[in-house]
Amino acid sequence: MIEVKNISKSFDGNQVLKDITTELWPGTVNFIIGRSGSGKSVLTKCIVGLNEVDQGEIFFDGRNFTKLNKWDRRLIRQEMGMLFQGAALFDSMSVEENVMYPLRMFSNLSKVERQKRVDECLERVNLAGKNKLFPSEISGGMQKRTGIARAIAMNPKYLFCDEPNSGLDPQTAILIDNLIKEITKEYNITTVVVSHDMPSVMEIGDHINFIYEGKLWWRGDRSTILTSENKEVSEFVFPSAFMQEIRDALREGHR
Repeated sequence: MIEVKNISKSFDGNQVLKDITTELWPGTVNFIIGRSGSGKSVLTKCIVGLNEVDQGEIFFDGRNFTKLNKWDRRLIRQEMGMLFQGAALFDSMSVEENVMYPLRMFSNLSKVERQKRVDECLERVNLAGKNKLFPSEISGGMQKRTGIARAIAMNPKYLFCDEPNSGLDPQTAILIDNLIKEITKEYNITTVVVSHDMPSVMEIGDHINFIYEGKLWWRGDRSTILTSENKEVSEFVFPSAFMQEIRDALREGHR
């Protein structure tokens, strides 16, 4: 479980995050959504320690991350998996080598144990036998799956995904969504997804945090977001006149 308590962050006098408090639960997919520039990416960077908060605290299973020294933070970071936008694979490394990278950097496993773990992760994301291929030789969806395999290689407690469906066709995006959901449940991971992709939110979002102008404007789940009376949430979820008609129909159906 990740607890965010009253955190604020400014850059050059511009306050980007304003007293945000929320909880991100294990075994669930926790979305952070909002328009571009709303502060959702800064919030995530604060949670993982890439940005230092100006005030407030962040706890990982009761451990106060904001108060830890550099070494103790490193230990918690080893419990994190990262799936970057665009997969961010090393072009000069094979699929196997990309997944192996965090194991070589941060684990004490033997060469045989590392290879076994890589093979397990690739099989889990349906890429068994693709070890020796390079990123340029596989599809965008396969690159994302390789990124997921790398992210779970260290058996993380916490998985952070930045726009995991960026650049993917709708069908492949659904496959990636389902894979993230399955892995989250299977390993009881606290998964945090930063996105503005509403189909993805509605497909797998267990808990949703809507950030607006640096504030936590709304919290809920994928059923309540559709009928929310919050003006800014409604405008984000239903940006067009056609979508607003769908919203009105949904609200009418709930009366």
